[in-house]
Amino acid sequence: MQKPQHFKFEFVALMASLMSLVALSIDALLPALPNIGKSLQINNPNDNQLLITMIFLGIGCGQLVLGPLSDSFGRKPMVYVGFIIFILASMICVTTRNFEMMIIGRTLQGFGLSSARTISISMVRDQFSGDYMAKIISIIVMFFLLIPVIAPTLGQFLLHSFNWEAIFYFNLIFGVFIMLWFWIRQPETLPKEKRIKFSSHLFIDGVKEFFKYKEAVAFTMVSGFITGSFMVYLSTSQQIFQKQYNLADMFPYIFASLAISVGLATFLNSRLVVRFGMFKIAYVSCIAYAVISILYVMLFFSGHNPSIYVLLGFFALQFFAVGFLFGNLRALAMEPLGHIAGIGAAINGFLSTVLAVPIANYIGSFVETSVLPLFIGFSFFGICSLLVFVVLRTKMKLASI
Repeated sequence: MQKPQHFKFEFVALMASLMSLVALSIDALLPALPNIGKSLQINNPNDNQLLITMIFLGIGCGQLVLGPLSDSFGRKPMVYVGFIIFILASMICVTTRNFEMMIIGRTLQGFGLSSARTISISMVRDQFSGDYMAKIISIIVMFFLLIPVIAPTLGQFLLHSFNWEAIFYFNLIFGVFIMLWFWIRQPETLPKEKRIKFSSHLFIDGVKEFFKYKEAVAFTMVSGFITGSFMVYLSTSQQIFQKQYNLADMFPYIFASLAISVGLATFLNSRLVVRFGMFKIAYVSCIAYAVISILYVMLFFSGHNPSIYVLLGFFALQFFAVGFLFGNLRALAMEPLGHIAGIGAAINGFLSTVLAVPIANYIGSFVETSVLPLFIGFSFFGICSLLVFVVLRTKMKLASI
């Protein structure tokens, strides 16, 4: 039966809200990283980055469990399970005064939030396909990116008015509101007759099926490269703007302005993707991503930071390209996986995260007195991504002959 290819505002808003739980749990905490480090007696400021990157590791691992189970038991029950885990993990984070336990709590937060992030994509794939699916994902990402615009400012307000623990409590309250909305208004998108019977071979069979589709694997790799290099920015942005540029008070506004750049690109993508196709737009954006970062490395190879206005200009251009990549890469990877949307989204998310977290941790360790290592990382993984696109494009041309 033909999938409905028409816009559903509440569905899009709800899926974006589910995904926004992830962004809020990450971005609202950024202004509080030095305070948390001081409270937990962290001596090396670079260790604060783990509070950001480890939540991504939890997201990657959680997807492998909750995503496949959603193919057997339905999407909604697994979202609820993930949120319960998120609540318990948040309690660990606000009650511990031990850095290792905080890392465990943040990882478990990511594990729980993986259901909201991954299953929302599965629910989109349940109802849409092709370039129109890319359009819907782009619109969801656009709404989702409103959170990074306001989250650091919100986090700084809660930090100054109360303490860093208040940020975790706010995330919980916001999450409860979204869960109630989801419970009351969102129907199950995976009917029982389309569910995969649960068995001990569910995951293994799903992995085998996923790797049959080389394009899905390739676009998952590219997603990992781009996400990893972008994750370096997320985990080091507080250090860059507060320490290297002494702009602590301006940090939330700078972060918000750059998030707007990504949001504008996702909006334009939602308008253009059906006309030009998700592959073509992603390919051109990947070229731009690589060229912009290489240009920065060539101009500032000495390691001396440019003026804040020049840096923001490069960041804005870089993230504008990222805005066109995020939604299209997920849609390209998910396109052939409609029959295993849950485990497909899970493996896509897991593999891209497994690639991204080590990239972020490694490159982030060099971002101490200069922004240059960040752009070297952008350049390297931009080139790697572009090579994957070139190979796929060549194969597509040969197949059409």
